[in-house]
Amino acid sequence: MPDVRTHEPDDHDNAYSGLLVNDAHWAFGTDFEDPLAGVDTTVPDGVDPATLATYCLMLGDDALVLSQRLGEWCSNAPDLEEDIALSNIALDLLGQARLLLARAAAADPSQVPALPDGSPVPDEDRLAFFRDARQFRNVRLAEVPNGDFAQTVVRILLFSSWRLALLDRLSDPLTRSRDAVLAAVAAKGVKELTYHRDFAGRWFLTLARGTEESRRRLLAGLDELWPYWAELFETHDIERAAALAGVGVDPAGVAADVEAVLDQVLMASGVDRPVLPPVVGGHDDPGHHEHAAHQGRDGVHTEALAELLAEMQVVARAHPRGQW
Repeated sequence: MPDVRTHEPDDHDNAYSGLLVNDAHWAFGTDFEDPLAGVDTTVPDGVDPATLATYCLMLGDDALVLSQRLGEWCSNAPDLEEDIALSNIALDLLGQARLLLARAAAADPSQVPALPDGSPVPDEDRLAFFRDARQFRNVRLAEVPNGDFAQTVVRILLFSSWRLALLDRLSDPLTRSRDAVLAAVAAKGVKELTYHRDFAGRWFLTLARGTEESRRRLLAGLDELWPYWAELFETHDIERAAALAGVGVDPAGVAADVEAVLDQVLMASGVDRPVLPPVVGGHDDPGHHEHAAHQGRDGVHTEALAELLAEMQVVARAHPRGQW
């Protein structure tokens, strides 16, 4: 039997040799390869690294939080086909989140939470699991609790229509982000979001034209989520700065295109646009009456986000040095 004390890590003469390599991984990760390995992550000239990083966090947090919400449907959807579809949409968004958080960390490492020495947690996971709700920059449409299937269809339609327009601008040759990494992530995301929007649009039409009960549920879901719609197009200072630097998109600039798409779906479905006031302030805004403009991009969220993060982050926070 070979002496394991002198066994070379690259000697594969038995099935256990790989276990002798000192290659610690975080026990709770899903993929231990750097998602940006081999990619030039240099910040473009004239671009503030903190602005680029925060902008990527905004887009990444949107995807991460909604992915978590849609993941709650696993094994709970109306039938197997929709169960798989919702899980796939959640995984698409999780993949986008991982790339965007990794890009944020590479652009401005100072935004990555510090962990105990010896912790093997990669940067994108540190951003996902070791920030508090106040540090998340996602829009609130992504975080509100799941209702029924009809409400989830509405949320995917609203979110994907808006996000698709943003990522299309970030990847289109005429308006492409000056940050090559962000442009590449957006190009991949456009293909995924096109499917997400198509899935939700077809189901929206089906439910609206289905039974009296399916239509009632759809309209109830639309009314529940509509107050979060206006927030998607309100420009945060970071989004404005990123757009001026040529690396981001001003969401107000895509409003007309997104509204036109949504109007087509509503018209085909025989559904009127809701007339409801937008949500202002938030549970985490101690002065939400005085600072009504504060929204998800400012770290002001509904109480639901803290509850979602508590469940999502509990194991990681309990074992920041967890290795295998």
